[in-house]
Amino acid sequence: MSETQGPESGGGGGTRPVPVIEQAGSDLDQSASAASYDPPPTLADDTRATRFWSSRRVPATVLALVILGGAGLLLYDIAAVRAGHSAMAWRRDVARELAERPLDSTSVLVGAGVAAAAGVWLIVLAATPGLRAVLAMRRGDPEVRAGLDRRAAAMVLRDRAMDVSGVQSVRVRMTRSKVDVHAISHFRELDDVRGDLDATLADGIKDLGLGRGPALSVRVARPGRKG
Repeated sequence: MSETQGPESGGGGGTRPVPVIEQAGSDLDQSASAASYDPPPTLADDTRATRFWSSRRVPATVLALVILGGAGLLLYDIAAVRAGHSAMAWRRDVARELAERPLDSTSVLVGAGVAAAAGVWLIVLAATPGLRAVLAMRRGDPEVRAGLDRRAAAMVLRDRAMDVSGVQSVRVRMTRSKVDVHAISHFRELDDVRGDLDATLADGIKDLGLGRGPALSVRVARPGRKG
């Protein structure tokens, strides 16, 4: 495919073909990139950013109330028996059931399963930091700790991405170890938009000041056809 140009100023009535480059639209329907960078190091080993630990107020409160109620009721019944009163009916029933019911009974297995699940749940709560929505930031002072909400960080990166020319909409999903960006571009070459997003978002992640820099994955696509 070509178009003609008028006579050259030097003479001669010949024409010179001007090449026109055509690009198939299917090659530009979608473009993806997985970019990584080296996050800035922490200032010192003793100021290394660590995750925030949850106070676990709700599980601790529930467990404390259950134990307190059960222990108080049991101690009251024991004191009543020592004072010459008969034991409560529930304690006699529990003692009889424990002595007579076989261990392979359905109720015993269900109760044991519930107790084991509750124990594992409490161990996990005690051994894991929690607060996954808070990202630890670099520590410039050993006495000061700072954290950044994960949704707020994703919103900051989304605003930075929207400033890139050609970007129509952006969706940012941020975890502790990775930032997934899905952008829609309505003009410009997709590879150019993706390259600008890679550079802009990498700088944006560094500016967040996180103690552990997440990896960056960028995907750019054209808007879907209507109808």
